[in-house]
Amino acid sequence: SSSEGFGVAERIVLLTFISAVILMAILGNLLVMVAVCRDRQLRKIKTNYFIVSLAFADLLVSVLVMPFGAIELVQDNWIYGEMFCLVRTSLDVLLTTASILHLCCISLDRYYAICCQPLVYRNKMTPLRIAVMLGGCWVIPTFISFLPIMQGWNSIGIIDLIQQRQFNKASNSTYCIFMVNKPYAITCSVVAFYIPFLLMVLAYYRIYVTAREHARQIRVLQRAGAPTDGRQHHPDQHSTHRMKTETKAAKTLCIIMGCFCLCWAPFFVTNIVDPFINYTVPGKLWTAFLWLGYINSGLNPFLYAFLNKSFRRAFLIILCCGDERYRRPSILGQTVPCSTTTINGSTHVLR
Repeated sequence: SSSEGFGVAERIVLLTFISAVILMAILGNLLVMVAVCRDRQLRKIKTNYFIVSLAFADLLVSVLVMPFGAIELVQDNWIYGEMFCLVRTSLDVLLTTASILHLCCISLDRYYAICCQPLVYRNKMTPLRIAVMLGGCWVIPTFISFLPIMQGWNSIGIIDLIQQRQFNKASNSTYCIFMVNKPYAITCSVVAFYIPFLLMVLAYYRIYVTAREHARQIRVLQRAGAPTDGRQHHPDQHSTHRMKTETKAAKTLCIIMGCFCLCWAPFFVTNIVDPFINYTVPGKLWTAFLWLGYINSGLNPFLYAFLNKSFRRAFLIILCCGDERYRRPSILGQTVPCSTTTINGSTHVLR
């Protein structure tokens, strides 16, 4: 990742942009973590445990990985030694892989919550299973990051090429070069991106189909009503609101997943292609794809703020120092008589 050819003005613009990305990622992910920790209603939602862990992974990317990459990019030199280069590279692979595994777990959680019966969801998403899934999101990436990188498995057969690119005689600069051989490129990319991506696409497709079917059932109820005591009644607002909330939550997570794929797909496609074309991908293109992926670490909090009403309210409470205007209205009040009806095995509450 060489910035050779950058003038003073270009480096100032580059440094400003990178600093903004890092600051956005740090503050945004901290805001997500604080929001869930302080908001009791957000803590009740099981999906948010994955979101907090995801925010923590993105926060570590912005603190432990991005600043050192920015310094090397702007200074055109790596000054921290070979060992720290390996550690920084291992952290990079570990944390970015953990991010997509978290998104995969979130998609599975939403699949069971929306596409399955409530009893199935409670049986599947127990606290123990959530803890095991979270542990897997952090342990599995270790086997494609610290273990092979520290052992040098990724450089078998290409050590000479790596050594040539680590030092630039013309500028007397040293670089933190991370190159991978064909077996590692395929294994790492499949585990870190392609398999989770496929699972997420399948899960969100089923969620989309189920949400459309539920919406159709709600419309049927609203048109027909339900005869009780000789009067026409319409679906309870709580039932309709709950379905709309679940559907919107699924769409929000789809957008989050889509942004992740758009940010990281260029990198992982290039990661597999490069070893098979004799490592001819330009260094600046690698750098652009890598930082496009880093930008994703700062996007998720803003997606939550604009697309998720619960997170938006929690953010406003934090940023406005607990202003009462943004607090949830009390759910206590007059109760509304209701009855239930079942359509295709789905129970709906009727006023």
